[in-house]
Amino acid sequence: MVLARSARFLTRTVLVKNNDIDKSYNLLQGALNNDGVMKEERDRRRFIRPTEMRKQLSYDRCKRIYNSEMNRKLKFLMCKNRVDPCPR
Repeated sequence: MVLARSARFLTRTVLVKNNDIDKSYNLLQGALNNDGVMKEERDRRRFIRPTEMRKQLSYDRCKRIYNSEMNRKLKFLMCKNRVDPCPR
């Protein structure tokens, strides 16, 4: 059980080169932030009421939908071989 919870931490390894701890620490922080480990840890520090949790889940869902739609629109706008809708 303990090993299962710590598996995420065991998979992240950062090498320290030339005793440059600050750079290695920043790399580790970035990796943990990308995995969402830091957010999960902050969330576990206090009790979240069920209404707050539902609100946050709804917000995250809306944000995901918005971001996917925006990425789709940007991908379309970046296409170079599409027909001009307003010829002059």
